Amino acid sequence: MTSPPLTKVSDREGSSPFAEPAGTATGHEPAREATPSRFRADVAGLRAVAVGLVLLYHAGLPFIPGGFVGVDVFFVISGFLITGQLISEIERSGRVSLVGFYARRAKRILPAATVVLAATAAAVRLFVPRSEWQVVGGDIAAAATYIVNWRFADRAVDYLAEDVAPSPVQHFWSLAVEEQFYLLWPLLIVLAIVAARKLRRANVRPVLWVGLAVLAVPSFVWSIIETADSPQRAFFVSTTRLWELGVGAAIALLAVRAARMPRSVAVVLGWLGLAAIVAAALLVSGKTAWPGYAAALPTLGAAAVIAAGAAAGPRGPVMVLGTRPFQWIGDLSYSLYLWHWPMLVVAAAHFGDLSLTEGLLVALASVIPAWITFKLVENPLRYSRKISTSPRLALSLGGNFTLVGICAGMVLVLMGAWAAAATTTKSRYAPGAALLSTAPGTAPIGPVPERFDVITPDPLQIRQGFMDVPDTNRDKCFQQVDGAEVLSCTYGNPNASTTVALVGDSKMDQWLPAFQVLAEQNDWKILIAAKASCPFTSAPAVRADDPSKLYTDCIDWNRSLMRKLVEERPDYLVTSQGAARAFDSDAEEPTVEAMVAGVRSAWKKLDAVGTQVVVLANNPGPGPAVTCADKNRKRLSRCAFDRERHDQDPAYRMQRQAVSGAPKVKMIDLFDAVCPTDRCPVVFGNVLIYRGGSHIGAAYVKTTAPHLARALSDVGVPARFTPAG
Repeated sequence: MTSPPLTKVSDREGSSPFAEPAGTATGHEPAREATPSRFRADVAGLRAVAVGLVLLYHAGLPFIPGGFVGVDVFFVISGFLITGQLISEIERSGRVSLVGFYARRAKRILPAATVVLAATAAAVRLFVPRSEWQVVGGDIAAAATYIVNWRFADRAVDYLAEDVAPSPVQHFWSLAVEEQFYLLWPLLIVLAIVAARKLRRANVRPVLWVGLAVLAVPSFVWSIIETADSPQRAFFVSTTRLWELGVGAAIALLAVRAARMPRSVAVVLGWLGLAAIVAAALLVSGKTAWPGYAAALPTLGAAAVIAAGAAAGPRGPVMVLGTRPFQWIGDLSYSLYLWHWPMLVVAAAHFGDLSLTEGLLVALASVIPAWITFKLVENPLRYSRKISTSPRLALSLGGNFTLVGICAGMVLVLMGAWAAAATTTKSRYAPGAALLSTAPGTAPIGPVPERFDVITPDPLQIRQGFMDVPDTNRDKCFQQVDGAEVLSCTYGNPNASTTVALVGDSKMDQWLPAFQVLAEQNDWKILIAAKASCPFTSAPAVRADDPSKLYTDCIDWNRSLMRKLVEERPDYLVTSQGAARAFDSDAEEPTVEAMVAGVRSAWKKLDAVGTQVVVLANNPGPGPAVTCADKNRKRLSRCAFDRERHDQDPAYRMQRQAVSGAPKVKMIDLFDAVCPTDRCPVVFGNVLIYRGGSHIGAAYVKTTAPHLARALSDVGVPARFTPAG
């Protein structure tokens, strides 16, 4: 689950029970105007609750696993205040000034955000490995233009981006969602005003309800659908979140009536709402599919607190939310939110994983730059009379700050590109696993090498776009998580008398380069069909992102693949996988036994048509190997991991169990070629072994061809390897 940010909130009302004073921009700002009307201390305190939950969650506090719900609370507050401000303007003047609205947004939001973006770019340059510069620079530029949530949504479902570290500007995704809402909702309000005039209605509110329904209802339905189908993407995109801001807008439309509810009802409603927010923070976790219908708990809780606040009086949640600490944190919430996450991410990138105490200290330290930004940037620009009276000047100010943010990101991108380009000028023999003997049972050759003058491919090149992946990626025949069509490629000699099929998930796909070498030397036809996170099994597969759910696309893909394999009858089939569990008809939870039965069933069907099945043992992984190798070029042993991780790997243990009950199925293991030293390195023979997660890079896999030939030959597959030259 990624880091949710806060929204921008104001806490003073104008002439109506829900509106801000004229000229105030919504945000985390305290909105201390010179001539304020009624002050909503409960909203200011609710802002503090939201930012507090998010900060403690990001710091790693274990007993609030759902602290990210703070962002949902702020979506409601923001929708409430923005709508209240716009309705108040309609009631005063009968119109909405879009120029004035966006000018207020520009002067309020962009200066502080740009200061943080520029500071983050500088901190990344100083403290984060070069392999991250280009990715983070692109994130910063996207954050400056408030489209970064879509960038993160695409990355969340990109199978090749599994090893990308958390972005120091990841928290800008929710600010982007809000800004996109602020572009859309005022336009709909203007259309509602026009429609009301056409219908000769003096009251625009009924038309606004229609516009709100058109915006929020489809968003809520889509949130449920998309969260069930792709929760990683659903978390970031605007379309699954608009309904939460819409709930706040609905409270604004109901504010006059809400202020008249009986005090006893309002008191109960307000406290129940606050309890719902706290309950969500305690009960929800990163395993909860979010947002979807689950987000209704904190969303409706926040709505209840706001709706009840005016009528509840001092007996309501304001009893707590109105205290001085909550008010002070609420005033500081925007700057505090902007600063805390980049500080946590940069500290972790530089010093390593932070302990709970260290995380809390960094989060607490973020108060210092937040307070400075609040005092020297936010308030002076927000309360500048010259800027406030000139929408053109405010928009120009916002545009210039946006340009600074974009430039900060692009400078970091260019610096990363320059560093990566410099590595391509170096060239040296890179033997990789070819240095090793292919004799079975050969012991590790010694300690992990500490450094190499040249690493091929260089970690910086991996981040620049050379992902070190098999040709299936280039040839568009690796099926992603979404999709059940069997995409297959043929390599080697298409008219060869021997056909070798490679099937399974990405852990099988990664070995293609070595098989391509052997296909050329042994006159094979290679048929490969692989799908992300999808094991080759007859059992109902589970989703990698949510093991409690069926992976329906994988189930359908396996059925289609089996029909194709039975029809084509390859001579040999090699399969591997990273999944260890599957569902069966009786168990409520996925089990190893179900997967064992499923793979054996699939193997048996192929044996019936004369195909020899070979299982290639799954390999474990070191974690973020690319970043670690770049950061520790002179101390590569810091990136190594224990060999015992192989024997403990759940998928490997499942494979051994399955093969032990299938006498005709053979198993090969290339682990000694991947881990040839006392501890498992991430670089060997001048070659970077891993490209991300537990996946071995194509460059290193190609050097394992002699080991693969020996292993296949030992289990009866005629395979030979002749060194070049």
